[in-house]
Amino acid sequence: MAGTRLIRTIAEMRGYRRRLGTGRSPVGFVPTMGALHFGHASLIEASVRAGDRAVVSIFVNPSQFGPKEDFARYPRPLERDLALCESAGAAAVFAPETREMYPEGFDTWVQVGGITEGLCGASRPGHFRGVATIVAKLFGIVRPDRAYFGQKDAQQVAVIRKMAGELDMGIEIVVCPTVREESGLAMSSRNAYLGAREREAALGLSSALAKAAESASKGMRDAEALKAAMRRIVEDKGGGLARIDYVEIVDPSTFKPVSSAVPGSLALLAVYVGGTRLIDNAFLG
Repeated sequence: MAGTRLIRTIAEMRGYRRRLGTGRSPVGFVPTMGALHFGHASLIEASVRAGDRAVVSIFVNPSQFGPKEDFARYPRPLERDLALCESAGAAAVFAPETREMYPEGFDTWVQVGGITEGLCGASRPGHFRGVATIVAKLFGIVRPDRAYFGQKDAQQVAVIRKMAGELDMGIEIVVCPTVREESGLAMSSRNAYLGAREREAALGLSSALAKAAESASKGMRDAEALKAAMRRIVEDKGGGLARIDYVEIVDPSTFKPVSSAVPGSLALLAVYVGGTRLIDNAFLG
């Protein structure tokens, strides 16, 4: 890690940020939970291309996992992650311990209303409270000028953008395109859980979105018909391994469902493939 600094404490991160000062290169920030892949690398590279000094956080945030979710088994390959960060051009990696971010007695939470109520917010109660809280803490510690997120996590990005705007954090939120494997499967740290048959079944997500986008581009506007077609594709390709959590088409500014898929509407789905929950989305033309 000769070219990328590893930082483990809040005090050290704050000292590093002070030394960067203001008026020099802007600071770009890529918050992650580790188990990094080329999608994360693309965010770091986007920050570097923009002329930022890129800082990456690696922190598996316990407060965004539900009691029956995969916190304990979530992959934590720190050395491999550090190598990817260095290769992508990160200036520093902030990788604190849980007790550093949530000291004993911690009981302050950030709750974003409205946009968190449906979809993943309904399926995973408390998830977005955990996301908003940890991202607010990280923004306060790193003090970035820009923060980079992937379009795959569309609802999460909308929550963070709303939080940053309404709390006047003064941080530009940059959303980068979803990076996909050659098969079309959206890159995700949780793809590591998938066996060969599950990977094949997971292709139903991207196939369903591609079909919805194609149908919308040809004039199909009825959201219920588009959603029904998406469900059929997920189930057909799933081979009995796929269980749909939700399939929805929303207004991307409010994340409220729409009845007519006008250009710019966002199709989203969440599907359990085996025991792994995957999400994906696509804008409709």
